[in-house]
Amino acid sequence: MKVLIIDDDPDALEAGKAHLLKEYPNVLCADGGTAGLEAARREKPDLILLDIEMPDVSGFDVCRALKADPELCMIPVLFLSGSGDAEDKVQGLDLGAVDYVTKPFDASELRARVRAALRTKHLQDLLVNNAHVDPLTGLANRRALTECLQREWARTERHGGALSFIMADIDRFKNINDTYGHYIGDRLLQEVAKAIARQCRQTDLPARYGGDEFAILVPDEAVSNALCFAERCRQEIQHLRVPVGDNTIRTTGSFGVADASGLPSPEALVARADEALYHAKAAGRNRVECRGNAKSKTGQHLWLPSVQ
Repeated sequence: MKVLIIDDDPDALEAGKAHLLKEYPNVLCADGGTAGLEAARREKPDLILLDIEMPDVSGFDVCRALKADPELCMIPVLFLSGSGDAEDKVQGLDLGAVDYVTKPFDASELRARVRAALRTKHLQDLLVNNAHVDPLTGLANRRALTECLQREWARTERHGGALSFIMADIDRFKNINDTYGHYIGDRLLQEVAKAIARQCRQTDLPARYGGDEFAILVPDEAVSNALCFAERCRQEIQHLRVPVGDNTIRTTGSFGVADASGLPSPEALVARADEALYHAKAAGRNRVECRGNAKSKTGQHLWLPSVQ
């Protein structure tokens, strides 16, 4: 756990750090509000202890800035003050602080309040993570995928560059469920998810889109490279073997690939990839097809004209 103390008083910084180092080895200090905001943006701490009365930027203003920043707004803030004024406490809590400690610190009380704040942060992180993870496969869920797609679309609009999207579907998955049961179907979904994840870079986002459908967000790649990536995934799935008693289940996957060129919205990108997937299924399954600005190519891939 990383704790950041923001205070313009060197003695308070030293005392706070000394008290907390007994339980938390990673305690950072920032001298004043401006330096504190810079440290928060740079370090992304798990908890911020924030003095109210600072000459450059008040603790209240620092808290407002933290809560207005999407990357920092979930960090709990514990206010520090030499005053026990009830109005200050109310204002701090209304700004989003989780607790309040009066200086000079009582070491035991300070550590107890920090422990309580970090327990709450841990539970909050679990909720956030679970809200973005598919519990069966461990991949990102559709909500997480949609949020990431929105961010990547905005980044591409600001700075340029390529953005591709892949839709995938397990071929004849219903037959597997009907023949072997949903428990085996779930095992197969898990194995397919692992196969897709093995091919992904750190910058890619594989996700379970729903049912037996998967999706992969591929930043900074045009459709030609995304197509090769999808083909590697297709081959990986084709080589899967799932033992069931004396039998072994084999499966295949169909893939639709698209890029963002010429499209007005992220929703249009998903629709373009979904249309390519539809064509892959209609053309016989176990294949990769695409829609995008790509040159014609032979092989298993059917290259379709751009959809505007």
